[in-house]
Amino acid sequence: MTLIARRSPRRWGPLVAAALFASAVAGPAVPGSAAVEEDTTQTGLQTAAADVTNADGLETLVSDYETRVPTEYTADSWAPFAEALTTATDVVEADSASESEVAEAKTELQTAAADLELLQSTFATITNNTFWRDTAGDPIYSQGGGVFKFGDTYYWYGVHYRGAESYLANPTQKYDNQVTFVSIPVYSSQDLVNWKFENNVATTSTSLGSLGGTMGNAGWIGRLGVAYNENTGKYVLPVQMWHPTQDHGVLFLQGNSPTGAFTFGNFQKQVVNSPTTGTGDQTVFTDEDGQDYLIFSNREGRSRAFVSKLRASDSLMAEPAVEIGRNGDGREGNAMFKLDGKYYMSASDLHGWNTSVNYVIESTQGRVQGDYTDYYTMPGTQMDYSHVTQTGFFVTVKGTVRDTVIYAGDRWADFAWNGIGYNQWVPITKEGTGIRFHSMSQWQFNATTGEFRVAPGNNYILNPDIQADRIIVSNVVGWTRTGSSGVTNVNGGANGSRFALQVSNGAGVRQQIQVPAGTYTLGLYTKGSGRVTVAGADGKAYTLNVPSSSGWAKRELTGIALSAGTATVTVTGGSGNLVADQFSLVRQGGADPGSATRYEAEGSGATCTGAIDGNHSGYSGTGFCNGDNTDSAYAEFTVQATAAGTATLNLRYANGGTTGRPGDLIVNGTRVETTPFGSTGAWNTWTTQTVTVQLRAGANTVRWDPTTANGLPNIDYLDVAQASG
Repeated sequence: MTLIARRSPRRWGPLVAAALFASAVAGPAVPGSAAVEEDTTQTGLQTAAADVTNADGLETLVSDYETRVPTEYTADSWAPFAEALTTATDVVEADSASESEVAEAKTELQTAAADLELLQSTFATITNNTFWRDTAGDPIYSQGGGVFKFGDTYYWYGVHYRGAESYLANPTQKYDNQVTFVSIPVYSSQDLVNWKFENNVATTSTSLGSLGGTMGNAGWIGRLGVAYNENTGKYVLPVQMWHPTQDHGVLFLQGNSPTGAFTFGNFQKQVVNSPTTGTGDQTVFTDEDGQDYLIFSNREGRSRAFVSKLRASDSLMAEPAVEIGRNGDGREGNAMFKLDGKYYMSASDLHGWNTSVNYVIESTQGRVQGDYTDYYTMPGTQMDYSHVTQTGFFVTVKGTVRDTVIYAGDRWADFAWNGIGYNQWVPITKEGTGIRFHSMSQWQFNATTGEFRVAPGNNYILNPDIQADRIIVSNVVGWTRTGSSGVTNVNGGANGSRFALQVSNGAGVRQQIQVPAGTYTLGLYTKGSGRVTVAGADGKAYTLNVPSSSGWAKRELTGIALSAGTATVTVTGGSGNLVADQFSLVRQGGADPGSATRYEAEGSGATCTGAIDGNHSGYSGTGFCNGDNTDSAYAEFTVQATAAGTATLNLRYANGGTTGRPGDLIVNGTRVETTPFGSTGAWNTWTTQTVTVQLRAGANTVRWDPTTANGLPNIDYLDVAQASG
């Protein structure tokens, strides 16, 4: 009743008329009669209802954009946005506004919002090799999805499968058969790092319209993307579907806001010029002119890559496809990006959700449906098979300083015990006449400027967990044998992982990597005996002798001073076999070695709303802050800065719970981000959360306020490193 009271007569008129018409047409039930009239009636009802909610979608956008603060943006970018917001508000309030006017106002508002330029921006940290979590600390379920920018906000859509929950609870076994569809969730973000859960835009109860039944009746729901149609003002989500009675095809859902419910729009069994029904893998690519395309391969064999326009009128159908590439072995994970005027289509080996180098074809005419080169291997993906992933999707950020493409790799693979839900994000840049993939376990990104940099916690060793090969091999990817034999990977890695490196007596492997100058710590797990040597570009070497052990033992060597350039890590077997796993080479002190100032949670100038305890091992100093279990139990540090500017904060914490304990980071009274503080597995297992902020000269207050009644995790210390220069 509340909903009806809010609607104008103009918006409800068509719906009431359609309902009355439906009632009149239906009349008494007569078997076999009026089938055509019944279908027409349903179409009329759906269209009228869409008219109502499309206006409501604009109202939702207006409500969101009214929260923007003009003093946070440049005047030049704020003026057109304010004008578009005023126009959209007038359309929302106007009973006489047509549907085309609603769509036009929505488009203009989003276009102006996309051009908003923040006056201040910060670097935020992306950490790979773990489940992404939202701002509430819950896991992000996002398999086979994509990130799309509408207005000034990024939206991350994906598929939630039941197996993702199983894998999260126990990541030491396979869940091959747990691909039951749960929902399509959507998350929103301004910085591409901190994601807020918004809604499940489709669920098992989402109707399949004229097909009959619901999405819960489908045998498979797969890869997807989202496009915005300027003509209708609707958001369209094409997703793979196999239905027991409807064959393979592309299911088109549509919604009236990026986060609202999506409903049935169309089901297309086959795209013209593709030799099969359905698609092999698919994503959505939006060009700079706003035209949307479906990027896909044929389903059986997957040897042919296609680009198909989404129908301009409503985006609810893929037009005849243009073939842009062919490979007899087949390719999957097809996705596209554009950089420096060239289109690149990337794909992976066809071997079932497993890690692969990335194969690329690039346009030779500057046209998305023009001619392309043959496939070649993307530089930077060879040593660890694309950071141990296959192609997922790409996000292109048009920054104020530079354009950066983010590769989002899909880590759903047998090597990871079928790790449903992992996404590994790394930057791709233009290098000379080509492109390069930058494999990093942790890096920092500024979504406003488009700049990125290596984060303090980055592990410089590639394929450190010996997982990339996915099968037993005698030449482990990323590692070069120093002898003719005696090297393999074996089943049964440390901490329940699937594989480990095995080196026999006298045999060895080495890896050469590029590192910046600094002091490093080497870490790994071992069984058996042997040695590990790290040598810098200047020839100075450091050796860790590994004593014999029958079970897994953690080994560490600190104080490794490396000059900038090529570092060589060599692993050599001792008497018997050396089995090693989970290598790490991390620079001590983060981005500026030796420049960080440490603030202990139990020290002067720090405030702990709770108790200073020492009952869990591994902490620094004389104790740690064990905050009260309440949303008011904050932790605060008084931080001194020699000058105003950028600083890197490294907060060491432990969270032995099974869920995140998120907290709002507030610097000098201004909220910077929500830090997720995910589970570390045990209260004596400590990890570091990194964020980059702006400090003023002199004293600064750095505070974390918990966002849930569970309070914050245990906090050990805060390291603060100011940027040099």
